[in-house]
Amino acid sequence: MLETLFSMAGAIAMAGWLALLASPFIPKLADRISGLAVPLALSVAYTGLVLANWSGAEGGFDSLDNVALLFQSRELLLAGWIHYLAFDLFVGAWEVRTARQERIAFLLVIPCLVLTFLFGPGGLLLFQALRLVRSFPRSASPAT
Repeated sequence: MLETLFSMAGAIAMAGWLALLASPFIPKLADRISGLAVPLALSVAYTGLVLANWSGAEGGFDSLDNVALLFQSRELLLAGWIHYLAFDLFVGAWEVRTARQERIAFLLVIPCLVLTFLFGPGGLLLFQALRLVRSFPRSASPAT
């Protein structure tokens, strides 16, 4: 059961990431899929796992050892993985929407999306750096 849910969550998240890659062609649909439908579906699975398994779990969030103990439960480990899938995709969808609003070329956003897909906060950091660099005033060429 857990392996099936793991596989399903991964496939659903991947559909969201593929929609983001197609977003220049289908912006509204991609945003509905990647920024809303898939993260909400994953959130339902996450919430169900946590509600069904939290009360019997050992550990907590007050120390690294307790977090490790908490994730010894395969059900809560899966919930943690689904948490990553949902939030990384949500951030990726935000990056695409923000880039579109700020007229950032999609080709510049793709590396941010790849990094967000693989390493979550690293991709967010790259995207914010891209936005920062683009915010600098462009200097005029010196007159000759």
